[in-house]
Amino acid sequence: MAVNIFVDLPGCGKMPVLGYGTWQSNDDELERAVELALEAGYRHIDTAYVYENEKVIGNVIRRWISCGKLKREDLFLVTKLPASGNRPEGVSKFLNRSLKNLQVDYIDLYLIHVPMGFQDIEGDLHPMTPEGEINMDVTTNHVAIWREMESQVDAGLVKAIGISNFNKNQIKRILDIARIKPVNLQQELHAYFQQKEMVNFCIEHNISVTCYSPLGAPGLGKFMAAFGKHKEMPDILKNPIVTRIARKWNKTSAQVLLRHCIQKGLVAIPKSVTASRIEENINIFDFELDDDDMNELNNLDQGPIARLLDFTLFPGIKKHPEYPF
Repeated sequence: MAVNIFVDLPGCGKMPVLGYGTWQSNDDELERAVELALEAGYRHIDTAYVYENEKVIGNVIRRWISCGKLKREDLFLVTKLPASGNRPEGVSKFLNRSLKNLQVDYIDLYLIHVPMGFQDIEGDLHPMTPEGEINMDVTTNHVAIWREMESQVDAGLVKAIGISNFNKNQIKRILDIARIKPVNLQQELHAYFQQKEMVNFCIEHNISVTCYSPLGAPGLGKFMAAFGKHKEMPDILKNPIVTRIARKWNKTSAQVLLRHCIQKGLVAIPKSVTASRIEENINIFDFELDDDDMNELNNLDQGPIARLLDFTLFPGIKKHPEYPF
């Protein structure tokens, strides 16, 4: 079984630095993939209410716990408050749904998924107006939402709380009033978009950083196309510097990119439903990139121009007063 290492969450225990991402999978392939991930040694599972796959993950977790292969405390489960829940009364509503879906009594890390709020239309997580724009709630109040997030910690339903896709000013607003500080920021981060300024800000404030799309999100193009947006996705895995370093260590390009993240003190949540890649992605603890490798990979950073997911696939989203980019 693969070895895992951890980052500290101040006052909230430890988080495995390598997690299994579950976005964009159908139920059957995801159920098999989560089984494979647990067999390979993953103990950090990342999901979200808006992924609509929590029930599948919950079924796998229940089987593993009920047959004695796992204890609940062996797992680190992350899920997220959807945009439709971005109001005080939405926090407990959607958290309780996630707890029921995942068939657990508590969540290890609960994140506000995005800083923008949508109208809460039952059965429609991405409601649209008659004019064809995303149906937003422009009254989103991060302070009020955060107070309710803290209440879930007090109630024992959540071990730790954090944010996702927030900008620095939005995080500062929470830090200024927080009784329980955010311990994690989940954001897009990969070799072409390393978000160095944001990472340094989070380090300064004892906020761990989780990289989503750490391999450049090869499947994101298909997701965006479903919303009528067509964007060519860069293939970081075939970058000649990455492939050369991979040959040097007899590793895959994905393993090199993931190792680059964790050696910088970051958490990565790659997603795959392919058995060989699931196993390869967690087998990154038996080698270490040297200073030259790290410098070359650091220099691949292209800055904000390399952002892949800016949420503009939702028409009108930039009109929201809390649009973060």
